Amino acid sequence: MSDNNIQRSITAATARKLANTTKTAPQMGSITPRLLLKLLPWTQVESGTYRVNRTKVELKKAERIEIQYYNGVPSFSAKDLSAIPLFQHIDSEIVARLANNFVPYEVKRGENLITQGVDKQKFFIVASGQAEVLSSGIHGEELRIALLGAGEYFGEAELLSAAASTVSVRTVTDSVFLALELSVLNKLVKEFPDFRKQFDTAVDEHLRLKATVNDHGEKHIDLVSGHEEDMVVPETYIDYDENPTEYSLNTLQTVVRVHTRVSDLYNAPYNQLEQQLRLSIESLKERQEWELINNKKFGLLAQTAPGYKISARYGSPTPDDLDELLSLVWKSPAFFIAHPRAIAAFERECTWRGVPPVSIDVFGTKVITWRGVPIIPSDKVEIKGQYLTNRGVGTTDIILVRVGEKEQGVVGLHQSGIPGEIAPSLSARLMALDQYGVASYLLTKYFSLASLTDDAIAVLENVEVGYYHDYQHRNKIEK
Repeated sequence: MSDNNIQRSITAATARKLANTTKTAPQMGSITPRLLLKLLPWTQVESGTYRVNRTKVELKKAERIEIQYYNGVPSFSAKDLSAIPLFQHIDSEIVARLANNFVPYEVKRGENLITQGVDKQKFFIVASGQAEVLSSGIHGEELRIALLGAGEYFGEAELLSAAASTVSVRTVTDSVFLALELSVLNKLVKEFPDFRKQFDTAVDEHLRLKATVNDHGEKHIDLVSGHEEDMVVPETYIDYDENPTEYSLNTLQTVVRVHTRVSDLYNAPYNQLEQQLRLSIESLKERQEWELINNKKFGLLAQTAPGYKISARYGSPTPDDLDELLSLVWKSPAFFIAHPRAIAAFERECTWRGVPPVSIDVFGTKVITWRGVPIIPSDKVEIKGQYLTNRGVGTTDIILVRVGEKEQGVVGLHQSGIPGEIAPSLSARLMALDQYGVASYLLTKYFSLASLTDDAIAVLENVEVGYYHDYQHRNKIEK
C-alpha cells in the first residue's frame, strides 16, 4: 500500500456525524421590503368603516368608455355614451341611436385620422392602440396636446360642426377608432329634428357649467374683489356630496396548523410554532401590499380617477413621463411606486439621456429618486403580457401618490385593539386541537385604503419594460 493511501485521520464526512450543525431560521424568497406598508400613514377605523366626505362635484369627469368585442368587432353601450357629460342633456333615444351607429376604422401607425385645416373635426373613440392629438403652437411648432388610449375619446363638442379641424390626430401605434360616418349623422339629424337644438343647448349648458366650477368640478364661491364703496357682498355656501364613499375594512385570513408532536419534540433550536406563524404572517403582509395596489374596490389603481391616468409617450418610462405625473400630483407628492423592472427601464432612459437619478436610503433600502421624490420598488405592480420566464417584454404601471389626512392624500386603514392582537390589526387565535393532535391557529389581518381626493393618485399606464438602447460604442467594438 502506498503511503499516499494510508488513512491518517478520521474523515471529515465521518466526524460530521458527531458534530452539531449551525442552522438558520426558515428562509422565504417571496419576502420583499414592503416599503408601501411602511410609508403609508395608518388611520384607526372604528366599527370597521371609514367615510370620506367631499364637497359636491357639479361637473364630473367622464369615465373611460368600456370597449366590448363581439366576433372581433369593437363596440360600446348607450349607457357608456350617456356618461359623457355633454350627452347627459340629450334624449336617451337619440343617444342610443348614436351609439348603435359607430363603425370601426383601422389606422396604421404614424398615419393621420384627422389632418388640421383639411378634414372636418369628428367625434371619435379609441377602441385600441394609441393616438396623439397635435396642434400648431403660436410659434409654428407642432405641439402634442393629448395622448389617447383605449376607451378615451375626443371631439364630442364638434359632433355637428362643419368647420375644419383645428387639430391633427395621428396614431402612435396601429389603432382602431370608432366614429360616425357623415351620411349616418346627417340621417339622424333628419330623423330627429330636435337633435341639433338639443345638442346646441347641451353644448351651451356644458360651457356655462364649466365656467362656474374649478378644475376639480367644484363650484366657485360667490365673492367680490376690490375697494369700491356700497358694494353688496354676495352670499355663498359650500355644498357637500350627498353620497360619500365608505370603505369597509378588508379581511385576510388563514389557518396555520402545527402537529403537537412537532412542537413537542422538534422545538429547538427554533420554536416550530413561532416559525410557522412568522412565515405565514410574512405571506399575509405580502398579499396585503398586493391588495393595496390591485384590489378592484379600494386598490390604488382602482381608485385612480380617469383624468389622472396618462399613457407613456414612447412606451419606455422617460423623465418626461414622470414629470407629467408630478404635474398631476403636484401638491406634496410623497413617492412613486413601480415594479423593479419598470425602475430598471426608467434608469436605462436616464442613462441614455445622461441624467442619472439620485439614490437615497428608505428604511435601510437604497431607492432612486426623481425630482427628489422616491421611486419605491414593489413587485406587486404587475407586468402584463410578459413571457412565462418573467424576463420578456410586457407593460406595467407607475403610480404616484400623496399621503396623509392633513394633505388630503391616501391613507391606510386599520383597526387596532382586536382580540388576540399580536400587531396592529393583526390577530392570532388558537382555534382548536383536533383528535389527531393537530393545533389550529387563526391568523386575521384587517386593512383597507382610502383616497381622500382625486388628485392624490396619478398613474402612468402602458409602460414598456423590455426596451434596451443600442449605444454607439458597442457598434464600434463589433466592427
